[in-house]
Amino acid sequence: MPTPGDSPADDRPPADAPRASRKRSGAPSAGAKGGKASQGDKVLRVERRTTTVVAEGEAVMIPSLATPAWEFVHPRCARRRRDDMEEVEAMIEAGEPDIAREELVWLLSECPDFLEAHLQLGLLALEEDDPKLARGHFGRAVELGFRALEAAGHPRPLPYSLTGNRPFFESAKGLVHALIESGRKGMAIDTAKKVAALDPADPLGLVHLASTSPGGGHG
Repeated sequence: MPTPGDSPADDRPPADAPRASRKRSGAPSAGAKGGKASQGDKVLRVERRTTTVVAEGEAVMIPSLATPAWEFVHPRCARRRRDDMEEVEAMIEAGEPDIAREELVWLLSECPDFLEAHLQLGLLALEEDDPKLARGHFGRAVELGFRALEAAGHPRPLPYSLTGNRPFFESAKGLVHALIESGRKGMAIDTAKKVAALDPADPLGLVHLASTSPGGGHG
């Protein structure tokens, strides 16, 4: 899916850029075990779910084998960076958005398909009243999600209730909001409908948000 907003600035910092935490400085990329990383190390993909999924203490019932559901499988490099994301959340809560942003940019330089990092950068941009930059970050996450779905043959449904799908849908909601803030309501409505089609329940209310929010008619 083409990103419906401007692309963010290059997320790769210069080689000598300082990091928020130097404890991992010089360490190999996440997931690397020597030699070339496998596709699962770096690339977002989707898998079919036909059984009960238990996550965060919550059991999510998947439909029968005749009607499977699908869930994003995040790259190994992203799954291994959970501690880093917890640090980022702590930085944001401590009122250190610049340090958090630096850490997120570094994480994306190591793991470009890290949806949660794109999501957090978009949220930081919205907090700073920069919808154009937010569109770039949210749009990249949504684009990566649709790219993974296309590679799998456009499967659906993709329920928000499955934990692996939440960063994608939350990025889509951020994108819709950023598009509206940028005066691109038409594009916001189109995006909301395309994403909501993956989970017809539309639990985040994307279509309602896009269609009822004030905004310019261009774009």
